[in-house]
Amino acid sequence: MLTRRAFLGAAAAAPLLSVSAGAAPPLRTFIPEERSLCGAARAAGRLYGCATANYELAMADFRPTLLREASVIVPEYEMKRDALEAAPGRYDFAAVDALVQFAQDQGLAFRGHTLVWHQSNPPWLEELVRRTRDERLFTGHIAAVMGRYKGRIGSWDVINEVLSPADGRADNLRNTFWLETFGPGYIDAALHAARAADPSAQLVYNDWGCEQAGPFYDRFRAATLKFLEGLKARGAPIDALGLQGHLAAFRGGIDEKALSRFLGEVKAMGLRVLVTELDVDDGSGPLDIAVRDRSVADITARFLDVVLASGAVDQVLTWGLSDRFLRKPTFEERLMGYAPRMLPLDDALERTAMWRAMMRAFAGVRA
Repeated sequence: MLTRRAFLGAAAAAPLLSVSAGAAPPLRTFIPEERSLCGAARAAGRLYGCATANYELAMADFRPTLLREASVIVPEYEMKRDALEAAPGRYDFAAVDALVQFAQDQGLAFRGHTLVWHQSNPPWLEELVRRTRDERLFTGHIAAVMGRYKGRIGSWDVINEVLSPADGRADNLRNTFWLETFGPGYIDAALHAARAADPSAQLVYNDWGCEQAGPFYDRFRAATLKFLEGLKARGAPIDALGLQGHLAAFRGGIDEKALSRFLGEVKAMGLRVLVTELDVDDGSGPLDIAVRDRSVADITARFLDVVLASGAVDQVLTWGLSDRFLRKPTFEERLMGYAPRMLPLDDALERTAMWRAMMRAFAGVRA
């Protein structure tokens, strides 16, 4: 799958969005919501948003476009631990502060991503965890980050991608340095630390795969349900499941019936569902843009038709808004005429077939 993560890692050091309190009225004041994703979502009683970054918002044409289309933002890279804590206990919140202030100034909701993960950690963390076996290395991080933004960030991906049935454990947990050091109890401890840090925040378990088709993903859905049931039975504070929604236009697919049943069971547990990272990989397909656009729009529509019909989903976020910020095609890909089209807007900020499919889905027009 094409990824923005490496690109955003390098961009994390880019100049921050300049914010001057009270300098001007919010841009949203002047941008009508008609015929926008956030307007269509709001009309359906939901919120639409996307991942973004300071360097994107510094672009004069991008900022008003985002404000037209989105009512929720989430930082794709700035809040990951390797961007926040270069040395133990030495935090640099400047990049996140800028994003949170931008959201507050413009009337946007904000999601926190992510607090405990086995990736995107600073180089010193794993060795220190294994050597000291000190739970404060994750509970303290949660307290520091959530405590700083208490009351300003309403929803958090507290734990991210802890399931991996392929790792062969009876409990289906992923073999990570967190698990190897602290055992399964670290997950509950992280959630309790999050609840203590901000009792009013929505606490989310975020993962990928539950939307995919095939025997492996049937097993993944079953593992996810068992995991969530265990959290609820133990009294761990969990409010919602984050369904990432990384789809593929030409490889694999989605199983609408299995996904619908799965979402029904999650809802029956009293949990909400958020689509947190929706995008569509259009690789491995033909070069013809029209064909790729139709395939991207089709799988987007089929996915959203199911999740929106479930009655459990209040928010849909894409993992980015524009193809402009994806990994640039290689020289060979450019020679073949390939450029990715996996988000609602293309690299010129024009609306794509995916945008139109999302608009229809929010309006209840089924594919």
